[in-house]
Order: sequence, then C-alpha cells, then structure tokens
Amino acid sequence: MASVVLSIGSNLGDRLAQLQSVVSGLGDAVRAISPVYETDAWGGVEQGPFLNAVLLADDPVLDGPGWLRRAHEFENAADRVREQRWGPRTLDVDIVSCHDGEVEVRSADPTLTLPHPLAHQRAFVLVPWLAADPDAALTVDGRPVPVTDLLAVLDAGERNGVRRTDLALVP
Repeated sequence: MASVVLSIGSNLGDRLAQLQSVVSGLGDAVRAISPVYETDAWGGVEQGPFLNAVLLADDPVLDGPGWLRRAHEFENAADRVREQRWGPRTLDVDIVSCHDGEVEVRSADPTLTLPHPLAHQRAFVLVPWLAADPDAALTVDGRPVPVTDLLAVLDAGERNGVRRTDLALVP
C-alpha cells in the first residue's frame, strides 16, 4: 500500500473548488485533510494569493509514479498551464512524501524527486501538514526531521504568511 502526503494549491479561478476537486477525486483514499490556508505566492513571481491545503491519502495500487500520474490528472482536469516556473496556476498538486507500508519511497529522478526537495523550506506546505498530522516528519539530508522542527527554523515572516481561513474541504 502506498500512502502519500499531497500539497495542493490554487490561485486562479475558483480556488476552493480546484482544491475540492482533488479531495473529491481521491474519495475514500483520503485519510486526513488540513484546514485551508491563504498564502502569498512563493518564488518571486508577481501574482495573487494561493489557497493551500495538505491531504494524507492511501491507495493500495499506487506507487510514487502512480501518484504522480494522479496528480497530473487532477492538474490537467483543472486546465493547469505550465508557462512560467512558480507562476499562477489553477491547481498545483505536489507529492511531498510517499511510503510503501513503513518504507519511505525515495527517488532522485528529475521527474519525481522524493521526498519533495523543497518542502522543508515552504511554510505553505509545513503548516497545513502539521495541522493534518501533528507527528509528521520529513526526510531532509537523509534523516527524518519532525515538521515542527523544520517549521521552527523558517523565517517568522514565512510562517506568518500562512493564514488559516474559515474555508473547508469536504471529504
């Protein structure tokens, strides 16, 4: 069985509906859903704020590449356009980490790097993930690090830029 941590975000169109499409599309595979947060865009491209959330999901037939295919299916269904790195998007679905049972799936493939190589630097991933799983840990430099510790070393401005909303995703 493969379990996954997905970071989902949207800053174009009906942002909440785009996020909800992933939750609805995964159906019973979803184990946990974080609250929805609004965050300023990351990466230096001028654009509107994102809605972000983290999902924990299990699927006995998906491995890392299978989860990547699913992520791309959701993005394609939302008419995601990849014109500019870190640019605005209808839907972004990133695989943060993946486990096959108790074993962490690791990949250095440029198409699918696991665990996500930048997740430990992104408060918009860590804050929702911690809300969905208070015991979360992410492998960084070959060792598991509690998400609470990763979040603590981020700049306060980065952490404070992740604002919880009253919006919710429905399983």
